[in-house]
Amino acid sequence: MRPEDVLPAELPGGLPDLVMEALLAPLVDHHCHGVRRDDLVRAQFELLITPAGAPAPPGTTHFDTPTGAAIRRWCAPVLDLEPHAPPTVYLTRRAELGPAEVNRRLLREAGVVTFLVDTGSGGPDLLSAAELGRLGGATADEIVQIEQTEEEVAETAGSGVAYISTLETELAARAARAVALTSVIARRHGLDFDPARPSRGSVIAAANRRLTDPKESLTDPVLLRHLLWTAVDAARERNLPLRFHTGHGGPDLDPHRADPALMTGFIRALQPIGVPVVLLHCYPFHRQAAHLAAVFPHVYVDVGVALTGSATVMGELLELVPFHKQLFGSGARGVAETCHLGALHYRRGLARALAARLAAGEWNASDAARVAHMAGSGNARRVYRV
Repeated sequence: MRPEDVLPAELPGGLPDLVMEALLAPLVDHHCHGVRRDDLVRAQFELLITPAGAPAPPGTTHFDTPTGAAIRRWCAPVLDLEPHAPPTVYLTRRAELGPAEVNRRLLREAGVVTFLVDTGSGGPDLLSAAELGRLGGATADEIVQIEQTEEEVAETAGSGVAYISTLETELAARAARAVALTSVIARRHGLDFDPARPSRGSVIAAANRRLTDPKESLTDPVLLRHLLWTAVDAARERNLPLRFHTGHGGPDLDPHRADPALMTGFIRALQPIGVPVVLLHCYPFHRQAAHLAAVFPHVYVDVGVALTGSATVMGELLELVPFHKQLFGSGARGVAETCHLGALHYRRGLARALAARLAAGEWNASDAARVAHMAGSGNARRVYRV
C-alpha cells in the first residue's frame, strides 16, 4: 500500500516518518471471511458488495454506493486501471485477469501479514483460510462459528442426550485447531438474552424438539444459551477469545437488539472465568462497546469494519477505548476488494485521527506510532496468540 494512498488529501504537510511507518506496517486482520474463487458476472459481483443481499432497484446499480465508488477509486489501480474506471471497464478487466490473479493482487495490496478467517459462511466457492493466506502472501488461522457447528451436530444427533455430548465434543475438537470461537446470536435471537447457563433438563427437552426439524436455523433461546456456555467451556479450556457480531448488519439483523450493552450480564458472568470477549461490527454502537471495553478487563473492540475511513468514529474510539483493547478487522467478505478497502479505510481513518491529536499537541509522534502498532497488529497477536 502506497503512502500517498494512506495519507488523506487534507493532510498536505504529511505525518512524521515514525507515524507513517506505523500506519503502513503489516496488519493482523482479526476479522475476515472467505472470498470467491470463481469468475463472477456483474449481477453476482454486485450482490457481494452490498449488505442488502438483493439486487439494486431497477435502473440503478450497487456501484452507486460508497463501496461501489471506493472500488472504482481504490481497487481499479490495483488492476492496472485508471482511478474511477467505469463499472463495465472494471468488471471487464477483472474477468481478463481471472479470479486467482485478482484475489492475489487485492489481498496483497491490503498489506496484511496474518488473516484470521471466520469460516462460518464457508462453501466450495470461497477460499479456505489456507488459500486466502497463500494468495495474500500471509499466514492464516481459522475462527470457528459455533452456530454452524451446532447445525452440523443437530443433523446427526439421535437424541437430546446425544446432542449435548456431541456438541461438547465437536466444539472442543474444533477449538483445538482454531484461534477463536465466534457467535452470530445477535442475528438469531438478539443480544438481550438471559445470561444464565440453562439447566440440563431444559436443554434435553429443547434439543428433542429441535431434532424433529434439525435443518432449520437454531432460534430456540434455551439451546442458544446452551451453545454459548458450551463454547465458553471450550474457549476456557484452550484460552481462546469468544467473539460476538454486534451493530448493524444484513437485513436479518435487528439493529435494536444488536447493541452490545444488552449482553452486559453475560459479559460480567465471563469475567471471573477469564474468557476474552471481542465485540465485532460495533458501529453505530461503538460508544457502548467502548464503555464495555473500558470497564471490563476481558472485553476488546473491533475498530476496523464499517468505518469507511471516518476520522470522527475513529476519534471517538480513541477517546474511549483503552489502546490495548482495539483490534483491526477488515470485515472482508465475498470479494477481495472488501479486504483491500477495509485495510485502506482503516489506515486513512486512523491517519486523520492521529493527525488531529498531533496537531493539538495531545500526543507526540511516539505516542501515535505506538497506538497504530497496537491496534494494527500487536493487540491481535496478544489476544489470539498468533
